[in-house]
Amino acid sequence: MAPEKKDGENIHAHHRSRLRGQFLEYGLEGFTDIQALELLLFYAIPRGDTNVTAHLLLKKFHDFRGVMEAGFEDLKQVEGIGESAAGLIALTAALNQRYLSRRSRTGQKLDGTEAAAAFIRDLFAYEKREKLLLLCLDVSSRVKYCDFLAKGTVNSVTIPLRSIVDTALRENASGIILAHNHIADFALPSNADVEATGRLYKILRLLDIELIDHFVVADGECVSMRDSGFLHQYM
Repeated sequence: MAPEKKDGENIHAHHRSRLRGQFLEYGLEGFTDIQALELLLFYAIPRGDTNVTAHLLLKKFHDFRGVMEAGFEDLKQVEGIGESAAGLIALTAALNQRYLSRRSRTGQKLDGTEAAAAFIRDLFAYEKREKLLLLCLDVSSRVKYCDFLAKGTVNSVTIPLRSIVDTALRENASGIILAHNHIADFALPSNADVEATGRLYKILRLLDIELIDHFVVADGECVSMRDSGFLHQYM
């Protein structure tokens, strides 16, 4: 004979079933951040109340984004989060990042600052260190090439001028867009960013390739160096 279930277990089982059913029918529409985390944790914590754990996650990492961007070891410091739960959260964030980066890499038309910023912002989601992104565009402003050319640390990334030029020539680009992120700073370019971008602009101009813009991404913001006036002295 199966062991009798406790009332608390029945309550949790009903709650889990209800949340799963709600998600399968409507997606995450109407879910709070707590409920979304609860649902995710169901798949790593098979029994018990994950509501408390979800609250502890948001308390430690401040918001939903903070939870998704947290490191594996940091996640394990939260009471109720073991290796399976920490691994699931980290995997979920990594899979979403990969999906966003693959969703519209080529063929999309970037015919203005807003379109380019929206495209770029998604590609830097969940990043924990600085990276440099290169977009090569054709004469119709459609993306021909999109990839990260350099990976740095939490506070710096090198702008590899030769690799950028070689890739732009190989892709027969009409124009290029650069973007890099700041992890522990504002979405404003440093003096070194501006100087390197200016040198690159001059090189590309000799090759009849336009440096359309260089964006700096930080904390959900995406700042255009061209629109902000940082590149006027070179153009």
